[in-house]
Amino acid sequence: MRTQIGIVGAGPAGLVLAHLLHLQGIESIVLENRSREYIEERVRAGLLEDGTVKLLIETGVGERLQREALTHHGISLRFNQQSHRIDFNDLTGGKTVTIYAQHEVIKDLVAARLVAGLPLIFEASDVSVHGFDGGGNPSIRFHAGGESQEIHCDFIAGCDGFHGICRPSIPVGVLTEYERVYPFGWLGILAHAPPSNDELVYCYHDRGFALLTMRTPKISRLYLQVPHDEDINAWSDDRIWSELQARVADKAWKVNEGPIFQKNIAGMRSYVVEPMQYGKMFLAGDAAHIVPPTGAKGLNLAVADVRIMAKGLAEFYKTGKTQLLDRYSEICLRRVWKAQRFSWWMTSMLHRFDTDNAFDQRRQLAELDYVTSSRAAMTTLAENYVGLPW
Repeated sequence: MRTQIGIVGAGPAGLVLAHLLHLQGIESIVLENRSREYIEERVRAGLLEDGTVKLLIETGVGERLQREALTHHGISLRFNQQSHRIDFNDLTGGKTVTIYAQHEVIKDLVAARLVAGLPLIFEASDVSVHGFDGGGNPSIRFHAGGESQEIHCDFIAGCDGFHGICRPSIPVGVLTEYERVYPFGWLGILAHAPPSNDELVYCYHDRGFALLTMRTPKISRLYLQVPHDEDINAWSDDRIWSELQARVADKAWKVNEGPIFQKNIAGMRSYVVEPMQYGKMFLAGDAAHIVPPTGAKGLNLAVADVRIMAKGLAEFYKTGKTQLLDRYSEICLRRVWKAQRFSWWMTSMLHRFDTDNAFDQRRQLAELDYVTSSRAAMTTLAENYVGLPW
């Protein structure tokens, strides 16, 4: 097979990139090692920045999003048994965030690509990338449909996540890795229960962090800070609800309870690789960086990456110039590191660390008090949360 851009991975990065390229008249083939059902049902992030929502709508894949998503105009920080609202509308000139699950975004993008009759290959195994470091054309080899196949392309987009094959295929010594692993994880549940609040509630408590969010008006998405090596089997439904109620710690306001239909524990890490490109291969999304979910930046960073990549590829095919492609890493990493800083700050301010002493806990409370009482501090949080300008 021959195409212009070979895209490895049908997550948000790969599918948004393929969609943006299609709008520019640039051909691509998308490879995914999982089934369509798997990627359309896998529960992941659910919060979209203002700019991400506008991009999806403006490029024609936001119709269902506009109809079904929940728009939030702020969040609440809860500590010392009191909630303090951060008003995004007031602080950012009307910007908002949107609750629309990642797998719903995936469904919309997959549908748009298949309706357009564009190539999207599921359940591709034994994927490998070749020739991206020299002067020739790269290729992607894989096995699908019972036979070995090969794609010849001009460029490869590595959008295959942290555990994908693209980043490890870059020669040793080219990349520099930056990483922080946190000593806790998030126990997340989905429950058939109406959300307890109209907007997200971030809870700081002596027992650990909790987050109250939602997927729909009838389904709550709730999180508890737990040790990173915690056994999910140790958490019965009753224990989860009891702990959530304790960390909210308000006799006048309870977390709405209901049947739990999914639960999992995810570790927390910060990770960045530099550069995000080598030769004719460009990394995007989780293949290049991971952020703690506290700042809600993962999917949004992936979209920001491929927006720049698509612009650079469009410039190349229209003019033959590579100035924007050459600066891909430089441009993306400015945003990535700002998102890492914000995610680290939110995480360190709201979570309990095993190494904390009484001083650290008082400092956290003082920081929360400052953030919720200073307009300047609230503005800093709000403008990062809704998404920095493109």
